[in-house]
Amino acid sequence: MDAERAGQQTRQYGLESAPPSTATAPAPVPVRGRPRSEAVEQAIVEGVISLIEEGVPLTELSIERIARTAGVGKATIYRRWAGKEELFVDVVASIEEPDPELPGTSMRDDLVRLLEHMRRRGLNMRNSALLHNVIGQMKTLPKLWEAYHEVVVEPRRRAMADVLRRGVAEGELPADTDIEFAADLFTGPMLLRTVMRPDAPLADGLSERVVDTVLTALKPQAPTAR
Repeated sequence: MDAERAGQQTRQYGLESAPPSTATAPAPVPVRGRPRSEAVEQAIVEGVISLIEEGVPLTELSIERIARTAGVGKATIYRRWAGKEELFVDVVASIEEPDPELPGTSMRDDLVRLLEHMRRRGLNMRNSALLHNVIGQMKTLPKLWEAYHEVVVEPRRRAMADVLRRGVAEGELPADTDIEFAADLFTGPMLLRTVMRPDAPLADGLSERVVDTVLTALKPQAPTAR
């Protein structure tokens, strides 16, 4: 549990620490409610995964069934997630590799790291029947697919755009670079091989090859002598 979340729960349950005082402290007052348990949340996520592994479609997964599998009450789930869509997004995020930390040494290094994450995700999709099955089912559920894009896909697109904007600011790309179009040029080949052509090779070095090819095309060319 991170510090921000712990702080929110501390405020929620009235557990802020008071400044030190020399006065005799009053008897402790019982606090209502309990902080969220990471173990409980993990049990719920694993309960969903076990049901999916048994072949239960997402459309047939009810909160009641998930609660029964995880050994918790329905209210316990609803205190953590507003509904099934939010829960399923967290389940998918738990079986994917976490987003990469960028080295920040250069625009090229960061772009390679982002594309390498996409390449490894593509390999995981091919090797993980669970991940492939869940992603495939999500595409048939518009509300869930929208939530997945908002929580998982859009932050990755923003990370790519931030790297490209920094490249423009530092003179590594032309000032008039179309950021959104450039991001598509970098991610397009990898998405094609991981989504549209699942039989296409995802060999080591592909990320560097894509980045260097696109950077060569985007960088300003020296004028040719007449």
